[in-house]
Amino acid sequence: MFEPSYYRRCQCKGPLKDKEGNPVLNGDGSPKIGDIGLTCPKLGKGHGTWYFYFELEPAEGGKRQRVRRGGFARQEDAKKKAKELYDAAMAGTDVLSDETCGDFFLRWIKSKKSLARTTRHGYEEHIHNYLIPHLGHIKRRDLKVRHLDRMYDAIEKENAERVLHRLRVDQLQKERDEAHCAWVKAAGKKEERRAARRAFLDANAVLREGRKGLRKVTSPATMHRINDTLSSALSWGIKSEQAFARNWAKLVELPPVTRPKPLVWTPERVEHWKRTGEKPGPVMVWTPELTGEFLDFVKDDWLYELWHSFIFLGPRRGEMAALPWTEVSTDALWLRISQQIVEVAYQLYGEAPKADSVRTLSLSLESADNLISFRAKQEQKRKEWRDAYVESGRVWTHENGEALHPDWISRRFTRLVELSGLPPVRLHDLRHLAATLSLLAGNDIKVVQEKLGHSSRQITSDTYTSVLPEMMRAEAESVMAVVPRDVPRQVRTPLEIPETAWKGDIAVFFAHGARRSGDKWAVGAQTQPDADLLGMITLTGRGQDDAANAAVKWIRDHCAANDLELVRVENFNDRYAEDQRADFSLTRFTIARTEAPALDGWTLPTGLPPAASRATRRAPSRRRKAA
Repeated sequence: MFEPSYYRRCQCKGPLKDKEGNPVLNGDGSPKIGDIGLTCPKLGKGHGTWYFYFELEPAEGGKRQRVRRGGFARQEDAKKKAKELYDAAMAGTDVLSDETCGDFFLRWIKSKKSLARTTRHGYEEHIHNYLIPHLGHIKRRDLKVRHLDRMYDAIEKENAERVLHRLRVDQLQKERDEAHCAWVKAAGKKEERRAARRAFLDANAVLREGRKGLRKVTSPATMHRINDTLSSALSWGIKSEQAFARNWAKLVELPPVTRPKPLVWTPERVEHWKRTGEKPGPVMVWTPELTGEFLDFVKDDWLYELWHSFIFLGPRRGEMAALPWTEVSTDALWLRISQQIVEVAYQLYGEAPKADSVRTLSLSLESADNLISFRAKQEQKRKEWRDAYVESGRVWTHENGEALHPDWISRRFTRLVELSGLPPVRLHDLRHLAATLSLLAGNDIKVVQEKLGHSSRQITSDTYTSVLPEMMRAEAESVMAVVPRDVPRQVRTPLEIPETAWKGDIAVFFAHGARRSGDKWAVGAQTQPDADLLGMITLTGRGQDDAANAAVKWIRDHCAANDLELVRVENFNDRYAEDQRADFSLTRFTIARTEAPALDGWTLPTGLPPAASRATRRAPSRRRKAA
């Protein structure tokens, strides 16, 4: 039964009295001074605070359980808190525990026996770097949403300080680099070079000192992961021992996180990168043409077959580092991903991947031939290295047979991309590329999901459907192209697209409009500003929008009449300065041929084509003997 008792007390001190009201004396006969909070004569309105206590059911062995709290300015606040604690106690929460959140988090992580190594490492980092410093001193029973809000506010404040620190370090590095350039340029000038060298050494020392304590900014994505760790701990506490009334982590509002979408290295983006060195986004994907250039560049690299596998199979680097020859069949054309190498503080550990990531990948004939070729290269190196050769049993190794470190694979790939001169992509971006190429080949999203080892089709659809130019035909060209205006026009020169304008089945050209006089406009189609006209129209229009709309209708009609497909329309009218927009317009068109081989005269094939490469590929024993 809920029967709390409420009373007032203060922190005053004075002469103590016993239960009969007699003074309590020290050994020398003087009055004993102590806490008189319950008997203070000043207790009343404006003096002292409210306390309460109530009894719970006796614990095991009949031990008394009394809940006591205090420090409330009003009796109503004490009543509200007493009812809250009683309800929590009736729900099973341990309201008597004095355990701190820090002790609870350490107890929780110790109890999690089945966590993957990398998951445990991430949880421990969050606990020691964020949760304990900000929440560790709070009693577990007192934890509320406001404490979590304060933690994230403190993290954002630290972020501002770290950004300023990083900017300062960037400035010091710039000054150090400038001092180094001055030292190099002073070659041959003894006194000037000595002074420049001293300036460089001083600047370098200042930079080293400035870098001390430099820490990464805690991104919104990291905050969400910290909150996930906290939520997991609180959920465990609620389920196992009713340690919390609610999962407070689920009530926190954090900055939104937008997962970066893969972008394709289109010619325009490549040109911008070459000019400025800036990447359009953190996740980039090569086009098939750029992919072919990279494979051609690395064809003589020791690990060419590995790069080929990353591009066409889409594995994770840890999965390829752990792949043993026992899980590969070049005859049956498959390899099985059943283990991975994970890195924790640059230490390597082998463990099974998540259940959804255990999968069997089908190999193309070319991929299988690459594996046979790499095995032959390993055999050759085994003979050359003799006893020094490391028998790791792995498919992908260094030339001495030593297994590859996942981080080394990433760094080697980055270096090869730099040497190739191609626009930069990360090793992990090759997973995006493999998914995109598979979708471009017409494979279902479910096939791509199983190939990449994702737990759901939605993850694959949300993450990997980056769009290559060849896949953009099904998308709306632009608002202007979707709702074109019918502007009267006269065709002065019929549009003819020469064969030189086609790159495979794609042609790109511009429609440039210019005001002649009054409302009279002329629009000409060209592949380049200085190229010959492909065709021209004239019209009467009110401005550049009418000229652009007339061009869209002209090109759309031409495509419909010549069995072509209008892939994309891009309006560049806003590129003109304000004082030029009344007199010029510019629109870019991408069109595609839609012819496909007819089935007339064909009988449906039932076997392999004549002279199929598979006939030459079978006979592995002869190939291995030749190798």
